Amino acid sequence: MKIALMNEFSQAAKNPIVLEQLNSVAAGLGHEVFNVGMDGDNDHRLTYIHLGIIAGLLINSKAVDFIVAGCGTGQGALMSLNAHPGVTCGYCIDPSDAYLFAQINNGNALSLPFAKGFGWGAELNIRYIFEKAFTGVKGQGYPPERKASQVENAGILNDVKTAMSKDFLAGLKLLDPELIKQAVGGARFQECFFANCQEPEIAEFVKGFVA
Repeated sequence: MKIALMNEFSQAAKNPIVLEQLNSVAAGLGHEVFNVGMDGDNDHRLTYIHLGIIAGLLINSKAVDFIVAGCGTGQGALMSLNAHPGVTCGYCIDPSDAYLFAQINNGNALSLPFAKGFGWGAELNIRYIFEKAFTGVKGQGYPPERKASQVENAGILNDVKTAMSKDFLAGLKLLDPELIKQAVGGARFQECFFANCQEPEIAEFVKGFVA
């Protein structure tokens, strides 16, 4: 599985901490991690609005399979990612959130708070979150006897989102072009996206914003 990590400007300094824990879990499971957001305060500037655009591009182009994002509270990134078709993002504070989201909702993105509650032992909490998010088979339900209804409802919710959403590229074309240009301007995002994008039409769209 390909996993993209993205930090925005307010929590860019936390990126090395989060990346270290994500890599420590992902490597042992055979997953590949792409650090596509900010990796420090002086990096290409992104807000949580840009994170949503990046997540939409990576998921809908099949460049990655899963997104790990966040902001100070995790709420802004959550809303921004869920605004895009194809992205199903859960809010995650502790390992039980990660486990239950994987088993019940079976989504493809997590938003974490990287400021609120990020204190002593935060790196341990993040590591345990990633272990629960990426270990084992997803979509098994919790408790197990409710699996059938949970799988059904997760599918219905995805269908509702698809029905209520514009075509992904059509929606992007209605956004301020400067938002998209800033979102795709990072070198590490471009490296990940163009190396792994499986949708030529989306690749051509992004090329139009890359100098």
